[in-house]
Amino acid sequence: MPPIEIVSSTELRAAALACLKETTPAAKCAAVKALHGRWHAGQMTLAGRILADAAGVPGRPPLPELVSPLQVKSRSMRTPEGRAALVHALAHIEFNAINLALDAVWRFDDMPRQFHEDWLQVAAEEAYHFSLLAAHLRTLGYAYGDFTAHNSLWDMCDKTSSDVLARMALVPRTLEARGLDAAPPVRAKLAQAGDLAAAQILDIILRDEVGHVLIGNRWFGWLCSQRGLDPVPTFAELARRYKAPPMRGPFNLDARRAAGFTEEELLMLIHIEG
Repeated sequence: MPPIEIVSSTELRAAALACLKETTPAAKCAAVKALHGRWHAGQMTLAGRILADAAGVPGRPPLPELVSPLQVKSRSMRTPEGRAALVHALAHIEFNAINLALDAVWRFDDMPRQFHEDWLQVAAEEAYHFSLLAAHLRTLGYAYGDFTAHNSLWDMCDKTSSDVLARMALVPRTLEARGLDAAPPVRAKLAQAGDLAAAQILDIILRDEVGHVLIGNRWFGWLCSQRGLDPVPTFAELARRYKAPPMRGPFNLDARRAAGFTEEELLMLIHIEG
C-alpha cells in the first residue's frame, strides 16, 4: 500500500495508528516519513480521543522469527555471517523503536500537543535508522528477517500501555538508554572487523538516540511534576513493579548526561558500576 494511502487521515493520531499497523518495513518507513512531512506542512490536526483498536498492533512482517532472548544465537564477529547477524539485531531494535514511538503518538490522548510532535519526530528518525541498517544488511548479502530476534522492547511497551508515566520511565529512559551504553563498544567491534560503513551508521544512531532519551526524560519529569511525585523513588518503584531489567554497566555517562539524566541519577549508576 502506498504511504499516502496509509496516512490518508488528516488526524495525526489516527494516521500514526495506521502506520503502526503497517506490516511491511519499507512501507512503514515511507509512511512515517510522509506523515512527518504532512504534519510539519500543517496539513493535519492532532485530533481528540479516537476509538482504541489494538488489533494488529504492532504491525510487523512474518519474519524475523521471534524467540526468547536466550535463544538468539551469538555469532563470531570474525565471520561475515556474524557481522550480518549483529547488523540485523540493530535493525530489529530500530524497527521496534519505530513502533514504540508511533504507539506513544496515538495511544496517550491526554498528553499535550508537543508530546505527540516529539514522538512523531522520534518515529521519523527511527525509520531513517532502520532504513540505513536494512540497506547495509543487503550489501552483506542478507535481509531483515534472515535471523531470529526477540521481542523484549515491545513486551515492555505492551506492559506499560495503560500508564504514560510508566512508559516514559521504562522504555526511553531505561531500555533505550541502554542503547547509549551499548553503542560505543558495538561500534568498536564493527570498526575492528573492518565494517566502517556500519560503524558510521552507529555514529548517526547514537547522536539521535541521545535526543530520544532526552525526550523521554523530559516527559517523565513533566509527568512527575504534574502528579506531585519525586522522580528518583518513582522511577525505582516503577522499575520494580514492571520488572524492568536490572541496570548493568559500563555506562556511557557523557551520553546519559546529554540525554537529561541528573547528577544524582548518574552517581547512582557509578555506584552500580562499582
